[in-house]
Order: sequence, then C-alpha cells, then structure tokens
Amino acid sequence: MQPAFLRLLNTRAWQVLLLFVLLLGLGLEASRAADTLDWNARKGRVSADIKSTDLLGVLGQIAAATGWQVFVEPETMHPVSAKFSDLPPGEALGLLLGDVNFALLPSTNGSSRLFVFRTDRQRATQLVHAKVHGKIIPNELIVRLKPGAKIDELARLLGAKVIGRLDKLNAYRLQFADAAAADAARQTLGSQPDVAAVDSNYVIDGPTTPSGMAMPAGAPQLQMKAPPSTGRVIVGLVDTAVQPLGNGLDQFVQKQISVAGAAQLDPNTPTHGTAMAETILTSLQDLTKGSTSVQILPVDVYGPNSSTSTFDVANGIVQAVNGGAQIINLSLGSADDAPYLHQVVQQATSQGILLIGAAGNQPVTTPFFPAAYPEVDAVTAIDQGQLASYANRGSWISFGAPGNSLVPFGSMTWGVEGTSVSSAYLSGAAAGYMDANQATAQKAQAFLRGNFGVTIRPAP
Repeated sequence: MQPAFLRLLNTRAWQVLLLFVLLLGLGLEASRAADTLDWNARKGRVSADIKSTDLLGVLGQIAAATGWQVFVEPETMHPVSAKFSDLPPGEALGLLLGDVNFALLPSTNGSSRLFVFRTDRQRATQLVHAKVHGKIIPNELIVRLKPGAKIDELARLLGAKVIGRLDKLNAYRLQFADAAAADAARQTLGSQPDVAAVDSNYVIDGPTTPSGMAMPAGAPQLQMKAPPSTGRVIVGLVDTAVQPLGNGLDQFVQKQISVAGAAQLDPNTPTHGTAMAETILTSLQDLTKGSTSVQILPVDVYGPNSSTSTFDVANGIVQAVNGGAQIINLSLGSADDAPYLHQVVQQATSQGILLIGAAGNQPVTTPFFPAAYPEVDAVTAIDQGQLASYANRGSWISFGAPGNSLVPFGSMTWGVEGTSVSSAYLSGAAAGYMDANQATAQKAQAFLRGNFGVTIRPAP
C-alpha cells in the first residue's frame, strides 16, 4: 500500500495544483513539423496544437526546457494529441500527459525530478533524454570546399544560388528552390571529391528590444586617450545594428560592418546592439576610471531582418577578426550546435582572440550556442550575488556578471535585461583590463576568472 503522500500526488487535482506552482515561470517553445507547443514563461500561459507526438517526445521537450530529470515507467507510452490555447501551466500539463499519473519532486541543490507512471512512482525508472529541436533553414546548405575548388559551377549544376560567400575559408551559403531540392543536393554533394563538408544553416532569433523606463540614467563618462604602444584594443560587437550614441561616445565606435543588408532603424528606439554598445562602454568606465583608448567595432548580422542565421553569425565573427578585434562579444545564440559556426569559433580563438558569449535566458541546463562551445567564455546573469531566475545554468558556464543595464537614448532611459547584458559587461571589463594594463587577451581572461568566475555544477 502506498504512503498517504503518494496517494495524494496520484490525485489529479493535486497533480495539477502542484505542477502549476512549480512550472509557473518556466518556458518551452518547441516545434516539429505540424505539431507545435508554445510555453510562454513570462505570461505563464501555454498553447499547443499537437496531432500525434509520442509521449516520450513530449517528455523530452519538457526535460530540455526545464532542466529536470524526467523518469517514465517503461512501456508507459501513447501518442499525445492535444489542442488548446492560453491555458495555465498546470492544466496544460494534465492535457499533454494524458491519462497517466505524474509527480514532481523539487530539489533545493540539484535538478528536480518529474515521475510519469501508470501504476506506481517507484516504477518510473527510465530516464528521458532532453530533446531539443533545431530551427533549420530547410532550403539552404552551407558547403565547405577543399582548397582550390570553385563553387559557382557546382552551384549551377545543383540549381542553387550562392547567397553567402567566405572565399578565404572556402565556405558558401547555398539557397535552393525548396527543402526537397536541398535534401537531394546534400546527397549529391556527399559524393563530390571537392566537397569538404556540408552543414545545415540554422535560424538565430532576434534579441530582445530594450524597453522604455521612467527612471533616469546617465550616459557613460569616457575620455579618449592615445592608444598604448601595444596598440588599440578593439571589441568586436556581433549583434544588431548600432545607432549613433551621442554624449561624446561615438568616438569610441568604429565604422559599422553589415553582413546581412542595411538595417531599418527607428530613431526613437534603441536597438539591442546599441544597448550592448552602451553596456560595454559603461563597463569600460568602471575598469579604466573614465579614460580609455578602447573602441567598439560593430558588426551587424541581422540587417533589416528579425532573425539571423549561423552562417551570418560566423561571417560576423570573421569580419570582426579581419577588423582587428581582440575580443568578440556574442550576445546572441540558439540551441543549435552548428559545425561550421564552431569551426569559425575555433579558428578565431586559435589566433588568441577572446570570444565571450551570452548563456541564454531560460532557466535550464541545455547548451546555448555559440556560448556553449568550449572555446567561448560563457556568461550567465547574476542578480544581487545570486544566479538570476531567468538565466541558464549549465555546467558549461564559467562566468557571471550583472544582467541589467540602463541605456540613455533620445529623451528616455531604456532598460535591457538578460545574459546578453552580462556578456557585454564582461567584454567591456576584459577590454578595460587589457587597455589599463597593456595586457594580452589571455591575461584578461585570467583576470575575469579571478573576478567574475562562477561554478555551476551539473544536476545530479
């Protein structure tokens, strides 16, 4: 006979109540083909249109979104079919998991555990692996050729357009008529002797736009000084476009590079890139006491688009490297591990360049790229000495920094929150240390470890 506590958890009403309290604020946005599941963390509402996804797949998505250890009773499998809109999290879980029992056991120093079972919680012993769905651009491929090979004739034979080129790296972005044509081309390319690799191109969503606030904020107070004999420190800002900053700060920003077309900017609202540039300069003020020769090289990888791609981000890194950046800030990313992007990251760091990336803004342990690549210094957000409630917390994260920034723009103050701010602040701190001490990027990295290092252990 089960203890009273477990009998209580097996009651549907208490399951829903318990899960509503513990799931509120956690987010999930996953998709596969025609099936969609949208878990809005900030509003605490869930929508789904799932025609037929197996239970294990749904549990895998939950594990990826929450960082929980999810256990299911073996053979407790059935197709999930649910369609609803704007429901509370607890009620949504009841509909998604169907006619099975479930219990969530919270943990104060590790990962919470979700048990899904038909007969007894003790029988839920099969660990469900987190399942993350990538956002592939279905009609595109990234093709890397061997040295000396030419892309144009190959693209013509495949019926593709070359819409992105990095000739020095023998890498090209090909666009096809549709996904079927891209799939057929992938098969053909696999047998071509001149082809080194074929990768998918992934979508990277646009960053959060700053929001207007009533509180005042002063602009960074910086004086330009002559660069030291070791040369000027340049921070590559791979982001959205950066607008004119005013307040005497534009002398710290170099001419912008765009890899995705001209951006369409609202003169009354700061872009995410503008907010990151201001954050870098604020951090520089803190580290250099207001006198610096550091400059920011903005590289716009979004242009007029609401999203970018892993190819364009890789191109942005290359442009920053070619522009002389010793530090590259990456306040963007996705859950997709793109081999070509990783290769470009490795090439940049092999030249002694410091790459600093945002860890992501969902409170999960799922890797967020490019920050999760071992060559990148991943930064999460710290709020009053503690890990911020919204911030990613995987064991691949090495640093923590403030996750809030106030940006004066026009006649208003704008607020931006997230690990993107943390990354920008750390990039400014590294640049300020290099500038003030005529130090290498490697010495700046050691300085960051001593002052911003955190240890985020994996869930047991």
